[in-house]
Amino acid sequence: MKVLKFGGSSVAKPERILQIIDILKNYYAKGEQFAVVFSAFGGVTDFLIEMCDTAKTSDGDFRKPLEAFRQRHQNAVEKLIAEEDRPKILEDLKENHEHLENLLMGIRLLGEVSSRTLDHVLSFGERNSAYIISHVMKRHGISSSYLDARKVVKTDSSFNKAKVDFDSTNSTIQQYFREHPEVQVITGFIGSDAQGSTTTLGRGGSDYTCSIFAAALEAEAIEIWTDVSGVMTADPRKVPSAFSIPSMTYAEAMEMSHFGAKVIYPPTLQPALKKQIPLYIKNTFEPDHTGTLVSEKSDDGKRPIKGVTSISDISLLTLEGSGLFGVPGIAARLFSALGQANVNIILITQGSSEYSISFAIKPEQKPAAQAAIAGAFEYELKAGIVDPVNIEDGLSVIAVIGENMRYSPGVAGRLFSALGKNGVNIVAIAQGSSELNISSVVKKSDEKKALNAMHEAFFLSDTKALHLYIIGVGLIGSTLLEQIQKQQDFLSKEQGLEIKIAGLANSRKMLFSEDGIDLANWKEALDDQGETMQTGAFIERMKSLNLRNAIFIDNTASDQVSAHYESILEASISISTPNKIAASSGYLQYQRLKSLARRRNVLYMYETNVGAGLPVISTLNDLMISGDRIRKIEGVLSGSMSFIFNNYSAGKSFAALVREAKEAGYTEPDPRTDLSGADVRRKILILAREAGYAIESADVKISPILPEACMAAPTVDAFFEELDKADDYFGKLRDEAEKDGKKLRVIASLENGEASISLKAVGAEHPFYSLDGSDNMIVFTTDRYHTRPLVVRGPGAGAEVTAAGVFAEIITIGNRLFAEG
Repeated sequence: MKVLKFGGSSVAKPERILQIIDILKNYYAKGEQFAVVFSAFGGVTDFLIEMCDTAKTSDGDFRKPLEAFRQRHQNAVEKLIAEEDRPKILEDLKENHEHLENLLMGIRLLGEVSSRTLDHVLSFGERNSAYIISHVMKRHGISSSYLDARKVVKTDSSFNKAKVDFDSTNSTIQQYFREHPEVQVITGFIGSDAQGSTTTLGRGGSDYTCSIFAAALEAEAIEIWTDVSGVMTADPRKVPSAFSIPSMTYAEAMEMSHFGAKVIYPPTLQPALKKQIPLYIKNTFEPDHTGTLVSEKSDDGKRPIKGVTSISDISLLTLEGSGLFGVPGIAARLFSALGQANVNIILITQGSSEYSISFAIKPEQKPAAQAAIAGAFEYELKAGIVDPVNIEDGLSVIAVIGENMRYSPGVAGRLFSALGKNGVNIVAIAQGSSELNISSVVKKSDEKKALNAMHEAFFLSDTKALHLYIIGVGLIGSTLLEQIQKQQDFLSKEQGLEIKIAGLANSRKMLFSEDGIDLANWKEALDDQGETMQTGAFIERMKSLNLRNAIFIDNTASDQVSAHYESILEASISISTPNKIAASSGYLQYQRLKSLARRRNVLYMYETNVGAGLPVISTLNDLMISGDRIRKIEGVLSGSMSFIFNNYSAGKSFAALVREAKEAGYTEPDPRTDLSGADVRRKILILAREAGYAIESADVKISPILPEACMAAPTVDAFFEELDKADDYFGKLRDEAEKDGKKLRVIASLENGEASISLKAVGAEHPFYSLDGSDNMIVFTTDRYHTRPLVVRGPGAGAEVTAAGVFAEIITIGNRLFAEG
């Protein structure tokens, strides 16, 4: 069972109510058990208060606003309910509105509105809202019924802010739900006392209603749906850069709500906390956003602060004088007197000298506080040993909140430094022994500036460090280091990101530095200071250093390095690599590495295995994650073979083209490594596995591209001699293709789980026809992209683009690490 609550902004307009219906239909279709609490339509509660204020004046005409109230709800019915279902609903609403009119008439005759009457008047907002929406839910196929919470929520007679009788309420709710199995559509905010009089639970009480029902029903979760995506790190109206907090503890949420976070109504948390029910804050208008989870557990994030918040417009009262020094019970007398006067204390601070006590209250409570203090300290005031209470107005309380503060030295220093640098003077400071928050009093005019300074200090301005361990500093590795060096200033200044090379190795030497190897002279340092390279020793040293935010980069093509991936992932170190060996090894090992990465919550990234820097694997993953079905993948996946066949036209010798490709560095020293299809096999194998097919290397069918005599030649020179003899063979293939208006391409294909590689002739209608240079091209035919397939094209080889692809993965891993705290 879940209990959901939708606030006034969520139900403010008929079209918004339809958005809610979509959310509820999804829950209902999944077989979820839930009840739902609704607030009054947005602005209605304030409108009802205004009606009461108007009615109690002798010349006030409440009928015009009452008519507007009637019309708003009638319009909602007309837009949301089928015409044949309206008469009964409108008749029930009419009866409600007549009752409301009688109450307002009574207020006018008496010239005043009692707390009891006000509660009764305010109840019509929630009663109308929930009643209408219950019928909308029925119309959309959700078996539901309207529940007036006054039937089951029992309170005392403290009108306007009634206290719940939980023993009676819990048993009544449980009994009611046993007898009514359909989805209950509940009025928020209201209850009834022992005499049956309507009571309200205080402003924001619909959240409280939700929590009351969840506790009574021992629900698995509470969901508060509002117009923001969870609890924010700050009030976005004051701090534009604020963002949603993924999770927080009940204690943190209580502090955030006490200090002005409007998303959560403070009493809401009490029943949830008592029953340890997780509470989710979600956005009605972004239902897929995860929002904020409030529970008893911390998320163990490294960030010490969960949010910065404030209470605007407070008064700071200070009681001071020699009569306070060393006298036991002074604080007890002060706060007992204030409590009896119903003065709510926001903040308390007392100096170690015991000469003064300061406390913050809302300005409207100043008279009551002054009177209470005058009575409690009458003797001391007359004797002159306590000064008249000092009052400072025009202030605000600002606070940083987070349970991890206790484990993070320097939080207070950073806070006060940020405020000081921005010229914000601190009037008073308070911090509890729990170290859950640090509160400061500042001028109200400085509140917004102070909040932005604190938010910047704790959420935006930190420089985050990534520690890289790189094996392989040949062409790709050295290019990667060059790219990182060139981008260092930008990443630090623009992204707050510092990349440190903590370990570096080639085939001969290895070098480590916790502070980061200087990229200006890494070659000299590796040669002069490096120790003998042993792959196992490098990995063990990396793990023993145990640096935060570590990433392992394998720029080799060595199976000796890839053999260590498993232990690296087990050590919770992410991997980025262009080395294809691990991802194209046995399928069981491929699965094992992926599972290890998920289990350790790290990333194993190998985008550059296929297409170098081209977004091939990520595009495939995005298609599948988003629900698309892969029908076919075709690819020209070899830069060397692409160069050869893209340039193979009439008048050119095939053997000469292969020699040219070898001399330009497009092929391996023995071109048969490329022309055999072995490298392409690894690439299509990886794509097949990413597409969800459990295939092995032997399952990839390769149609021989070269004649057998070429493959059997004992040396490279002998191979070229045989290739010269095969010119007529390739010339015939080319001529036949050109005769049909086609071109030869070496194509890797995956269809229905079967992978193959062959030399094919393609016509002008095929994307591969237009390939030139040494470009790669991958064509995805899917359920969504079937008429016009999705094409990824570009350089598929080369140190610059491959290094850039690895660099991009480093940034991706870094973002993941920092996003998770």
